[in-house]
Amino acid sequence: MISADYKIAVLISGGGSNFKAIHQAIKQGKISGRIACVISSSTQAGGVQYARENDLSHFVPETETLKDERAFATFLQEKLTVEKVALVVLAGFLKKIPAAFIESFPGHIINVHPALLPAFGGKGMYGRRVHQAVIDYGCKISGATVHLVGSEYDSGPPIMQKSVPVLTGDTPESLAARVLKTEHEILPKVVACFANNQIEITGRKIKIT
Repeated sequence: MISADYKIAVLISGGGSNFKAIHQAIKQGKISGRIACVISSSTQAGGVQYARENDLSHFVPETETLKDERAFATFLQEKLTVEKVALVVLAGFLKKIPAAFIESFPGHIINVHPALLPAFGGKGMYGRRVHQAVIDYGCKISGATVHLVGSEYDSGPPIMQKSVPVLTGDTPESLAARVLKTEHEILPKVVACFANNQIEITGRKIKIT
């Protein structure tokens, strides 16, 4: 059953362009749900200002809470339980999600990564570093991956992937811009699939029905 009240939490650390893409998809009627809350690792994140401008509930945990895995897990569990969140979306969130929280919310935490996992993933592989590594390796294609979140960085099974070409003369910035457009395309699609109850998970096999 599709519910217009399907509640989504978005976690951000920066400008939140993927968060904005989800919000715009909701406003355009492409996602049958709403953003119940935004959680940022920084008060300075550009996405926080966007949340304020659009009257979206937003929270920034204390620095000490973010540093303590147990405290951060408790913070997430409490906030998302109160908000009755059905799906957690990491949209450029750079803090590691505590294993205890992942275990309490299995199969409903997703992330977008700017490469075709399992290539160029793992601890420390984010932002410009990913695109530089792709170029340095000599890859002909890169892309974006939306995946379930596992206990280790970028370890969860892919839900949706889309490739982009790596062009002669690409810089990390030019490749990043092309990949980001793909992220903005596939992440809202996956969120819509969750909201429409179209995701079937069997181990590491994920089917969109």
